Amino acid sequence: MRELMIDLGTTLDGYASGDGWPGWWGLEGPEYLAWLGEQPPVTYLMGANTYRLMSGFAGGETPAGTAAIEAEEEASVDELTRAPKVVFSASLEEPLTWANTTLVRGDAVQAVRAMKEEGFGILSTLGSVSLCRSLLKAGLVDRFRVVVFPVITGATGAERIYDGYPDVALDMVSTRTFDGRIQLLEGVPRVLAGPPGVNNAP
Repeated sequence: MRELMIDLGTTLDGYASGDGWPGWWGLEGPEYLAWLGEQPPVTYLMGANTYRLMSGFAGGETPAGTAAIEAEEEASVDELTRAPKVVFSASLEEPLTWANTTLVRGDAVQAVRAMKEEGFGILSTLGSVSLCRSLLKAGLVDRFRVVVFPVITGATGAERIYDGYPDVALDMVSTRTFDGRIQLLEGVPRVLAGPPGVNNAP
């Protein structure tokens, strides 16, 4: 049985990105970058918007409103290019230009459920806010990992992550601080019917 992990990087106020901000909000440091390099191999899952953005970076493009990527980010994109990836989309057309990417046109929840049953290893989301939300609501997520960067992007934040989520409790399994400022929170999610203690199951 494969494990499915939602893996997110966010601002303190819950945005996935910010107009004009560099990658990692310019706050990556040596400890965080070293930790990224220590991660086990995964198969990445994403939607069409994330695919277009990341494949553009891989092809040397810098989308409008996005800061140019730096050397550390280029190395991360190169690693993503080498990794196996699955994109769920009804609008993309084959052949896909980003190497090692498979296109799935069917229902993402059903496809991921089947992928979890196929073998071993880790499936991990890459961005894709709506895909993460759908997989969590379907009860398919085994781990929920968030890296919180200490910045509030109230004026420029884009892609609010948690809008439309159900209530979720996290049984924490790991916390860590990188470079004295970046916070890692990792837990096992439990989707709730409502707040605990109000005639709802926890």
